[in-house]
Amino acid sequence: MAATFASPSTVVGLGSTTSLSSTPAKKTCLSSGFLKSRVTAGKPLTLAGASGGKFTCFERNWLRTDFNVIGFGLIGWIAPSSIPVIDGKSLTGLFFESIGTELAHFPTPPALTSQFWLWLVLWHFGLFITLTFGQIGFKGRTEDYF
Repeated sequence: MAATFASPSTVVGLGSTTSLSSTPAKKTCLSSGFLKSRVTAGKPLTLAGASGGKFTCFERNWLRTDFNVIGFGLIGWIAPSSIPVIDGKSLTGLFFESIGTELAHFPTPPALTSQFWLWLVLWHFGLFITLTFGQIGFKGRTEDYF
């Protein structure tokens, strides 16, 4: 039993009886319709002919920032968050009021039990959701997704 494991191994069932150590390593050549030249599998990221010498998986301007989205998104969040629905006060008003309260004792940071943290998280969460949906809607409209 031990003698069978000590012998040189061979690949069985692949059409040849040569051992793995005797086959020379081959360079695989890959080609793609997206690249200008053939790319070898050895160093595909360092070729000068492929995408101007840089490997890119997606567009450079993937965020496609637009100041219209930021402006309309900010207005679109400040307007509804300024409606007084929380005991006659608005979310924006409560947030700004808590900022003033915490700035009154400035060098000391806000306590963990302070209402400031609740208003801070809620206000910014709503702002980021509004900006995200604004980006999706505005770019979807300009690029004819819907």
